[in-house]
This record gives sequence, structure tokens and C-alpha cells, in this order.
Amino acid sequence: MLLREWGTMTWEEAQALDPARVVAILPVGAVEAHGPHLPLSTDVIIAEAMARAGGDRLAARGYLPLLLPSLAYTAAPFAAAFPGTLSMTPATVTALLLDLARALTARGVAALAIANAHLDPAHLGSAAAAVAAAREERCLPVVAPDLTRKPWAPRLGEEFRSGACHAGRYESSIVMAARPELVRDEIRRALPPNPASLSTAIRGGSHTFEEAGGPRAYFGWPAEATAAEGEATIATLGDILAEAVGEALSKSGNA
Repeated sequence: MLLREWGTMTWEEAQALDPARVVAILPVGAVEAHGPHLPLSTDVIIAEAMARAGGDRLAARGYLPLLLPSLAYTAAPFAAAFPGTLSMTPATVTALLLDLARALTARGVAALAIANAHLDPAHLGSAAAAVAAAREERCLPVVAPDLTRKPWAPRLGEEFRSGACHAGRYESSIVMAARPELVRDEIRRALPPNPASLSTAIRGGSHTFEEAGGPRAYFGWPAEATAAEGEATIATLGDILAEAVGEALSKSGNA
């Protein structure tokens, strides 16, 4: 289906909607370094693909998914030293997400689903804080599945589970499927594997890509990426988002 976009409607078209059926979907990424072969907006591209796939599945369940304009600025301290990266403070991100939840609650919207593709710990913490604050204020359900945790992480492939997945096979495949013209493919094919695990490095106290063993801002096996794998991963991300929303709405009694 063609997912309707919040920002392209007129106010009268918005007024005609039944807000109790609306699930607002916010793609969230970052503007940050993704190796020498992927664009700075890689996370946003992945988040938008996840949002559209999730929206299709929510529509099939009888909801009215509306795609919000993407949030492209967030906390990205791991990549902050690389040219092109634009990192915000976590408190700024939390405040923005909470304000958005408040605004959507005032409109009577059923839920806010965050299609997040940025996995920096500072960002994940800011999103979790916003979800908790919205719950405390009795706002609408804010659904933000953390892809780094169970039950979601095991569904996203071996490289993802290894933690060596920034601008590697996982992310490169998705961008090849969604925006192939933005992949510097000759560079990608020539990149050697970097099996250094970001998740292991984070647990060990690393705070930057350089400290984690990624001097060119990539981890994993980008040369092995394929558009076919990217399409399959996008479908899985859509399933995850729709399942998380369905579970949250069931708990709130709005399913």
C-alpha cells in the first residue's frame, strides 16, 4: 500500500481522520559516519524503510498508519570525531520525543511507533527515557523496540548478533535495497572485513568508533552485502515494528 504521510496532508484532511485508529510512525536515525561507502544519512534511510514496512503490516491489521517526517538528528557520540557527523545531547532528544508524544496524545492518536535504526547507547538511552516519561505522564503508548535486545536482535542475522554491524553487511544490504544509488559500491566491494564487535567494545568501556576498533567507521563484512538480503531484512524490521505496536495496544486495551 501507499503509506500516507502526516506532513503531506492538509489540516482538513487530518481533521477527517479517526484518530483512535491512527498509529503515528516516526523514523529515527542519525547524521553520522557510516564507513567510506555509505551516506551519512544511512540510519535515516534504514528507519524510513522499517517505518514503511511496518506501516503496511499495521494497515493490514486495521490500523491507520501515518508516516511522520523523519527525525534525523540525535545523540551520536561514538561517531562524533568523524567529519559530517552531527551529534545532539541526549536530553535534547528525550525532550523532543516526549513533546511529540504529548502533542499526539492531545490529538487523540492511538500510538506513537518509533522506527529506530540508530544504536548508539546514548541515543537508545534517550529514547528509553522518553518512553518512560510518556508512560509516567499517561500519554499515548510510545513504542520503541530496542533492536539490540531480545526478542528482536536474534531475528536480524549473524552479523547483527555479533555486534560487528555498523556499516557492515547488515546496514549496507538495506541501503543497497532502499537507496542503491547512494552506495559507493566500488569502495564497498574492496573493503576488508572488520570483525571487531561494537557491543563487546561498549561493554568493555569504549566510547568511540576508534576505541572500538573502527578507524574508518565501519564494522562487519560490507563486501558481502546484497540487495536481496536488504529486502529480507527490511521485511523483518517491519514485522518487528508491527508486532511491538500490536502488543502495546493490546496491553492498553486499544487493539
